[in-house]
Amino acid sequence: MLRVAGARLLDDRHRCAVHDALDADPVASCMVAARVEAVGLDPWRLGGELWSYGGGAGSGLGGLCFSGANLVPLRGERAALRAFADRARRAGRVCSSLVGRAELVMPLWEELAPVWGPAREIRADQPLMTLDDTPAVAPDPQVRPVRIEELDRYLPAAVAMFTEEVGVDPREGDGGAGYRARVAELINSGRAFARFHDGEVVFKAEVGAMSRTVGQIQGVWVNPSWRGHGLGTAGTASVAVALASMGRRASLYVNAFNTPARAAYQRVGFTQVAQFATVLF
Repeated sequence: MLRVAGARLLDDRHRCAVHDALDADPVASCMVAARVEAVGLDPWRLGGELWSYGGGAGSGLGGLCFSGANLVPLRGERAALRAFADRARRAGRVCSSLVGRAELVMPLWEELAPVWGPAREIRADQPLMTLDDTPAVAPDPQVRPVRIEELDRYLPAAVAMFTEEVGVDPREGDGGAGYRARVAELINSGRAFARFHDGEVVFKAEVGAMSRTVGQIQGVWVNPSWRGHGLGTAGTASVAVALASMGRRASLYVNAFNTPARAAYQRVGFTQVAQFATVLF
C-alpha cells in the first residue's frame, strides 16, 4: 500500500487505516480527527494533506502527518519525521504553526529549522490534559452557548484572548473579516460559550475541534477586571459538562508557564495525559 522510501500523500482509499491511527491516540489527534471524520481525506475538502510513511498492506501506518494551516505530526519514528520534513521543505512552508505531541514536534522542528527558521516563538512544554469524570467543581450556571445575534458583543473578547495568547492581533491582514467569520462559525455550531454581565463578556471559551469522542477546549479567557474570582474554573467546568452531554470527553492543552490556568484546570479535575509543543511562525 505504501512505499518506505519517503512520505506519501494519502487519499480516501486509505481512510480505514487513517481512522485506526487516529483512534489509537484520540486526545492528541482530536484536531485532525475532527476534520477527517467530517470530510474524509480529499485534500481540497480537508483543507490540507495527510502524509504517511512506512507500513504496508495490512500493517497499518508507520507514520502519519497532517499538513495544512498547521503542520501536525501524529505518529512516527525518526525516519518518518525526516521523511515528513523532506516533503515539507520541498512543498514550502504554508502553515502558521507546527503543533502536536512534543516528542514528534521538536525532532521535526530540528529537521525544518535550518530552512524554515527562525520561529517567532517555541512553546516546548504544553501539558495536554483531559477530564475523564464529572468536574470536581460546580459549573457556572450563567455560562451558556453564545447566540449569533451576540457576535458583536462576543468578538472583542475573542480578539483580546487571541492577542493575549498568541501575541498577534487576529484582525491583521484582512481587517478582521476572516477571524470574524471563524468566530461566527463557532457560534453557529454551538461551540462558543460565554458568561455575560451587563452585555459584556466576563468569561469565554470555545470548543475548537470536536471528534466523535473528544472535544478540545480552547480560547479560555476571563475579563481582566473579573480575574481571581474563580470564573475560569467554574466556566471551564461548564464547557466540560456541555461536551459530556454531547458524548465527548473534554480535553485542552496549556502552556506550562501559565501557572494560574494549570491550577484552575487541575481544580476542575483535568489530568495530564501527554505533552504538546507548538512552534509559531
